[in-house]
Amino acid sequence: MADRRSFLSEGAVTYAYLLLYIALSSGQIFFNKWVLSSKEINFPYPLGLTLLHMVFSSVLCFLLTKVFKIMKVEEGMTLEIYTTSVIPIGAMFAMTLWLGNTAYLYISVAFAQMLKAIMPVAVFILGVAAGLEVMSCRMLLIMSVISFGVLVASYGEINISWIGVVYQMGGVVGEALRLIFMEILVKRKGLKLNPISLMYYVSPCSAICLFIPWIFLEKPKMDARGTWDFHALILTLNSLCTFALNLSVFLVITHTSALTIRVAGVVKDWVVVLLSALLFADTKLTLINLFGYGIAIAGVAAYNNHKLKKEASRGSSDDKQRTESMQLTSSSSLASEK
Repeated sequence: MADRRSFLSEGAVTYAYLLLYIALSSGQIFFNKWVLSSKEINFPYPLGLTLLHMVFSSVLCFLLTKVFKIMKVEEGMTLEIYTTSVIPIGAMFAMTLWLGNTAYLYISVAFAQMLKAIMPVAVFILGVAAGLEVMSCRMLLIMSVISFGVLVASYGEINISWIGVVYQMGGVVGEALRLIFMEILVKRKGLKLNPISLMYYVSPCSAICLFIPWIFLEKPKMDARGTWDFHALILTLNSLCTFALNLSVFLVITHTSALTIRVAGVVKDWVVVLLSALLFADTKLTLINLFGYGIAIAGVAAYNNHKLKKEASRGSSDDKQRTESMQLTSSSSLASEK
C-alpha cells in the first residue's frame, strides 16, 4: 500500500513538472510576442530582448553556482572543449533565439509553431552530413511526411509573410546546428552537462555573440527613438520566465527523459497554436492549416518513436557489452586463481 502511494505520488510530481514545462514554454512564447509587438510596451527589438535574456541568465547562473552555491557546475570543461564545442553551441543558440523572436514581428505565433515542426528534418539532414545519422528508407519517408505536412500548413496560411518565414527557418537551422553540436559534445567529447551547467557556460558566449550585432543593428534605432526608457519590471519578469523555462526543462529530463520532453513539446505546440487563435488578432487558422500541421505532427511522432527504439537498442547493446566484459573479467580472474 505504501509502495503504491509512493508510486502515485511520484507520478503526480512528474505530471506536475510536465504541466509546468508546457505552461512556461507556452507562456514564454506569448510573453515574447506581446513584448515585441505590443504598442504599450514599445519594444520591437528581438535582438535586444534576446541579449537581455542571455545577460540575465549569465548573472543568475553565476549567483546560483558561485555566490550562493545552491547549484553545482559539473567538472570536466577544458579550453579545447570550450572553444570547439561550447562557443559554436552558444553562437547557434544566439542565432536561434534572435531569428525566432524576430519572426514574431512578421508572422503569427501559430504559423511560427507550424514551421518549427520541420525541425526533425533539419536535424536529420545535418546529422547525416556530420556522420551522426544514417540515411534509410524509413527515415526518408518520415522526413517526407513532415515536410509535406509543413508545406500544406503553409499553403493554408492566409496572411503569409515570406520575410517572417525566412527568419523562422533561419532559427530552425540554428537550433538544428545547436543540437548537432551538443550531440558531438556528448558523444565525441564525452562531456555530460546538466542544463544549469550548460547555461552557465553557454549564456555568456551567446550574450557576446548577440552584443556585437546589437551594437550595429538595434542600438542606433533605440537611441533614435529614445527607447531606453523601457518597462524594466516587465522585461526583468520576461527574462526570469526564460530562466524558469530552462530550469523546468532540467526538472522534466531529471524525472523522465529527453524523449518525454520532446513529446511534451508536441503537446505544447498544439496548445500554442490553438490558444494563439484566441489571444492574437493576427492568427487566422484554416482547415488546411490544421490538416497540414496534423500531418507534420504525425511525422514528428514517428520520428520520436524511431529515436526511442534506437536509444533502447543502443542501451541494450551497451548492457550486453558490459555483461560480456564482466564475464571475461571473471573468467580471467578464475584462470589466474587456478
